Amino acid sequence: MATIGKADLPIPGGGDSPTTPGHLAELASVIDLHLLQHVEDVSERDAEFSTAPLHTAVTAEDGTLWLKTSASTNTWATIWEPDPGWRPFSLSSGFEADQTDPEIKRIGNQVWLRGRIKRTDGTPIVSNATKLGEVPDDCIPPQLASYAGGSSITGDPVVGVARFEVYSPLNTLQDPGSLMLYSQDGDPYGFTWVDISGSYWKD
Repeated sequence: MATIGKADLPIPGGGDSPTTPGHLAELASVIDLHLLQHVEDVSERDAEFSTAPLHTAVTAEDGTLWLKTSASTNTWATIWEPDPGWRPFSLSSGFEADQTDPEIKRIGNQVWLRGRIKRTDGTPIVSNATKLGEVPDDCIPPQLASYAGGSSITGDPVVGVARFEVYSPLNTLQDPGSLMLYSQDGDPYGFTWVDISGSYWKD
């Protein structure tokens, strides 16, 4: 049967036998591969389309759009997805929010943090290598992540910047996902608060 277009849509020619239902079914089966497929969520996508052809496009009820990037495995690229929004994460005992809530957000393979942290008893954060909290499991990096964040310059500290690290499963001194504070300015004088705003990569 002859085909037309870049999608090679099958079109019966003059010499084809008059099997209209079969011709229409064959045309529909080829067109179907080029339509946006609709699912409720990623679980239904994987259940229904894990063996779909390369370039299959699937959209979820929340507007997420995926494009299949492998002809042999269940591998997808996310073309668009809703903003996941900010969420709280666990602080270590003895610490609490200061002015702005400590929150975390993951978009693809990038993780963002924001908020300020202080001691619950009002004393300065003095020790170096201080564990402030733990990020959620889906935000734990595969290797040590590090970024610069703000800190108080009340009293003796003068730099106003501290180093934050998020431990990976490769680190043994703390649990994976531990959010650690490091600064020469913080020891022995201490900060009244630190600002964890920053980002790191999950991949």
